[in-house]
Amino acid sequence: MDAHAAVDVVVIGGAVMGASAAYWLTRMQPGLSVMVVEADPSFARASTALSVASIRQQFTTAVNVDISRFGIGFIRNFRESLGVEVGIASLGLKENGYLFVTGSVGGAALMAEVAAMQRAHGAATEVLTPDGIAARFPWLEVGDLVAGSFGPRDEGWFDNMGLLGGFRAAAKVQGALFVSDRVVGLKVAGGRIMGVELAGQGLVPCGAAINAAGTRAVEVMRMAGLDLPVEPRKRTVFVIDAPNARHPDGPLLVDAGFYLRPEDRHWITATVPEADGPCDANDFEPDLHLFDEVIWPQLYARAPGFDAVRVIRHWVGHYAYNTLDQNAILGPHPALPNLFLMNGFSGHGLQQSPAVGRGIAEQVLTGGWQTLDLSDLSVDRVVAGRPFRERAVV
Repeated sequence: MDAHAAVDVVVIGGAVMGASAAYWLTRMQPGLSVMVVEADPSFARASTALSVASIRQQFTTAVNVDISRFGIGFIRNFRESLGVEVGIASLGLKENGYLFVTGSVGGAALMAEVAAMQRAHGAATEVLTPDGIAARFPWLEVGDLVAGSFGPRDEGWFDNMGLLGGFRAAAKVQGALFVSDRVVGLKVAGGRIMGVELAGQGLVPCGAAINAAGTRAVEVMRMAGLDLPVEPRKRTVFVIDAPNARHPDGPLLVDAGFYLRPEDRHWITATVPEADGPCDANDFEPDLHLFDEVIWPQLYARAPGFDAVRVIRHWVGHYAYNTLDQNAILGPHPALPNLFLMNGFSGHGLQQSPAVGRGIAEQVLTGGWQTLDLSDLSVDRVVAGRPFRERAVV
């Protein structure tokens, strides 16, 4: 496929969202010409690569539970789900579950309400008393807790780069073209995207474009004279050694001021900075003070076995944070109906990529949501300033 010939679909961004869209498009319609443009094929600063690579059913909106129900099956049986042999036998899913804890009566009531909704959509969420938490995880201090919400199955963590690599490899087998270039403009005429301008290869005429640009989604929208409430937010993640706290079967614990999960013989932990706000898309400078000053005191109070702790490495990733309601922004833009968005995942994009890629492909090919109704996450609500809030943002 000549890069300057017209293509059916140009996907802007080749990390897990863009790769998933390309995979589903070429799977659903063999022969469709799909070009995926990625400025950094090393993915060194992609949210996909810097993710903590987890999946959960415990969301507060039903559509997100439905997205995860599909995602967990796809990830658990990745080789069979993909339907194309790409040499990735498994994503190494570890189903240790998520444990959310609360010290308030109101928080416990909300947990019970949300857990009932999650179970109605196929999840296995259990609401535990403090004694129930202690029985499962005796290394946790529960004296200040009122309740916990635990997913005993269908929640855990997996190989993030394996998921990306599988989507990319399968899409290539199915005919998608991946190019290393930078999008510098969009050609708009008659209320439609007519082409995508690349820094190196010039204008690529297209029938549709997909914005899968992650934290740089707003830059793409502004090329078309549009805006989007999505901004990069920095997260410093710490890998710690705690020799007195070896619990490889531990859950991903979400406490009031931090989260924590096992990683082989070590642990991964992070927090939301108190003055959380937008950062420069190129700011990957770690906030190292957060471990000693914020995380460790709370961690030690929750689990006394973390009395001796050493940070052995750290990294910085970015959330593509939707400031309106912390939920994904999906589907065609009403002002440019052949510009499709998959943006603003606010930290839970990786796990949602199997279902969202499928949904966007359905939108491009059929003009509607087919397998899952993702209309609650439509661009229309954002344009109207009508929040559809996800409260369980980690």
